Amino acid sequence: MKRVLLLATTTGYQTRSFGDAAERLGVELVFATDRCHMIDDPWRDAAVPIRFYDEDASVSAIVESARERPIDGVLAVGDRPTVIAARVASALGLPWHSPEGAAIARNKLWTRERLGAAGLPVPWFISFELYGHVKGLTPYMSVESYPCVVKPVALSGSRGVIRADDPASLEAAIARLRALMQAPDIRAERSDAHATAVVEGFIPGREYAVEALLHHGGVHLFAIFEKPDRLDGPFFEETIYVTPPSLSDAEQTRIINAVAEAADAIGLSHGPIHAECRVNDEGIFVLEVAARPIGGLCARALRLRIPNPKSLIPLEDGLLRHALGESPAAWEREPCASGVMMIPIPRRGVFRGVERVDQASQVEHVDEVRVTAKLDQLLVPLPEGASYLGFIFARAERARDVERALRTAHARLRFAIDPEFPMRTFRPG
Repeated sequence: MKRVLLLATTTGYQTRSFGDAAERLGVELVFATDRCHMIDDPWRDAAVPIRFYDEDASVSAIVESARERPIDGVLAVGDRPTVIAARVASALGLPWHSPEGAAIARNKLWTRERLGAAGLPVPWFISFELYGHVKGLTPYMSVESYPCVVKPVALSGSRGVIRADDPASLEAAIARLRALMQAPDIRAERSDAHATAVVEGFIPGREYAVEALLHHGGVHLFAIFEKPDRLDGPFFEETIYVTPPSLSDAEQTRIINAVAEAADAIGLSHGPIHAECRVNDEGIFVLEVAARPIGGLCARALRLRIPNPKSLIPLEDGLLRHALGESPAAWEREPCASGVMMIPIPRRGVFRGVERVDQASQVEHVDEVRVTAKLDQLLVPLPEGASYLGFIFARAERARDVERALRTAHARLRFAIDPEFPMRTFRPG
């Protein structure tokens, strides 16, 4: 039986999806997860316990484990384990993205520097120490510098990304980002990259996401997702992805070529990539090319049509097959339009439940309404938050019908969110 190493957090929707795909394909998944090595296999999945922040020890542990359970392919879920995945693949002689490329892709500053050096369109940008003096940016800023965007170099999902329109809002944005980076989950990552942030020029235009596989340097496109909601700030919460986009073939080709050039400049060559770009009259600005597939449940918005045997398969099935050496040359996206809404968190508070899920599920073209927030969970919207209320999926012949279905279903949902009350100290007497 073939084995594929999957590096992931201890929990996650996509991890379970890969497990289901492995069962369908008769493949054994070898998990390497960020968990305490002192606990004896708490999830009974025979995972290799690693620590994402200790890459050397993690690589050594996985390579040692592979002596008894040889690995035939590598995959990573999420941004944090991509460099470990690349280093393991290199150590085992397996095709994958280079360790250097994976490290650059994971760092927004290094990505900007590499793309700029390659002559690709990038906004102006300045890096700074997040805990330094904000006034140190003043000599580099002018009236023409606004609007601009403040962002951490190593968080994903638009977390911590804030637009500023003047010096006062820039100072406020940096203070807000500084406070966010003290959050326990971020501090637990023990990443030196979290001490650095970037200020860069705001890029107007439409935003698109590109899902593709790199196969020995060649780009095989799965989908260009259009983001129909304008992402102009002050925060940049993604909501709807729809494919195919309302672009001409020539425009889509230009986006694909831009992503291919960016991936090559970064140093990515083999494995899944998820890219984000902005398009305006000045050109195509590639914001990032991550060395991983689309995250979370969003992958359900994308199915692949394969010729042998002729069928539609989930994205995870295709990624496992590619990890084991199969070429994606004959694969293509399903023929219908599809999309997903990442249900936004409207306000901070304690989640008490949701009503009218049945009514939302009955909207024409809707495949599924999935509420992932847990009862009594504290909901935190962007830019501090790192999750959504849930997901809505739809499929139809036309992309505009998919978008309409997603919006209609969302409008039918009713979420109960109570205010968050501060803790009070009980004093007897």
